[in-house]
Amino acid sequence: MKRREFMAASCLAGLGPLGAAAAQGAGASTGKELYELRLYHLASVDKQNAFEAFLAEAAIPALNRIGIEPVGVFKAAEGDDPGLFVLLPHKTVASLVGMYEKLGGDAAFLEAGARLLEAPKSDPAYERFESSLLLAFDGHPKLTVPSKKESRVFQLRIYESHNDERAVKKIEMFNAGEIDIFHRTGLAPVFFGQTLVGSRLPNLTYMLGFDDPEALEKAWDAFRADPGWNEMKQDPQYADTVSNITNLLLRPAGCSQI
Repeated sequence: MKRREFMAASCLAGLGPLGAAAAQGAGASTGKELYELRLYHLASVDKQNAFEAFLAEAAIPALNRIGIEPVGVFKAAEGDDPGLFVLLPHKTVASLVGMYEKLGGDAAFLEAGARLLEAPKSDPAYERFESSLLLAFDGHPKLTVPSKKESRVFQLRIYESHNDERAVKKIEMFNAGEIDIFHRTGLAPVFFGQTLVGSRLPNLTYMLGFDDPEALEKAWDAFRADPGWNEMKQDPQYADTVSNITNLLLRPAGCSQI
């Protein structure tokens, strides 16, 4: 088996039965994208600023050169957490598996990012990063950029379920009409993703974009009042599909392409 084929097979083997089946369906044949969502833990605002500069000057241009775009970079809209979320969209599994090899062969990236890439143990660029692999929903197969206003804000929402069957049923609920209700009430999606690899499984993750915080509040008010939503949420087939919700309000970093 060739090295690249072995790496792809190893990646899929770690996903489990539901995740592996889903990932096999990703790519150009279905039009459904894969997303890697990273959370970088940074020790201070200075470290955050330095990492943003690395992304702007080295990483994002290199990622774009190998077809990974648009790259999203987000920080907390509230509080003083210096962490950064980085969203990397992939059109195929091969894009995901081959990313590190391609970046490692990009001389311009290695030169522009050398200071951070070669940071010493005594002064690391970041503490650690977490990563989740997501597969786009049938009802929203490709990432969209709903707003580019300077005042724009984003919601990152994670829906955990108590078992795989209920998790799949919640995804079905989105595909069967909830995404359409989002669109007509002003809840503009960036992406919807089934989490194949990550923490707190099973779960789904999605992101919404708004022109400003006022647009966010208006859209959610419209959604809660929508007759279609109020009928759908009463459907017994969708009972108990979500056991916990994480809701994060984010703003784009200056280098973000989303």
